[in-house]
Amino acid sequence: MKKIIIVLDNVRSAFNVGSIFRTADAAGNVEIYLCGITPTPENSKVSKTSLGSEKNIKWQYYKNTQEAIKKLKKEKVPIYSVELTEKSKHFQEFNYFKKDTTQIALVFGHELNGISQPILDKSDECIYIPMKGIKESLNVGITASILIFEALRYN
Repeated sequence: MKKIIIVLDNVRSAFNVGSIFRTADAAGNVEIYLCGITPTPENSKVSKTSLGSEKNIKWQYYKNTQEAIKKLKKEKVPIYSVELTEKSKHFQEFNYFKKDTTQIALVFGHELNGISQPILDKSDECIYIPMKGIKESLNVGITASILIFEALRYN
């Protein structure tokens, strides 16, 4: 079974984090790395929004995202940042699980500032969801939900 590791790079909203825990629980076989200022399940807003799913999901806290990325690189886990860059690939045209890949990491960034440049520089690929309206992005909780299920569609 394929596994997704969600890396939250300084996501500030406890409600978004709780929502991501609920999606992880719904999708199955998803682990979450909470990095930097990202709230952990001890935060009452996370637990309120996750509706108990935080108890079923394996998670780890890292003081900074660099530590989490270093661990993933050491384990040879492909790292895909969800960010609009010049080299980003359309989320529906992307091969998430390459041959013999059993786990991947999807990185999501701060609601206003996105993923920090040092993390983008260490990413294997960047993925984007095209926007047709005036806004350049979706809420991070919604984006995570879309990409988790898109990646697992081929599982």
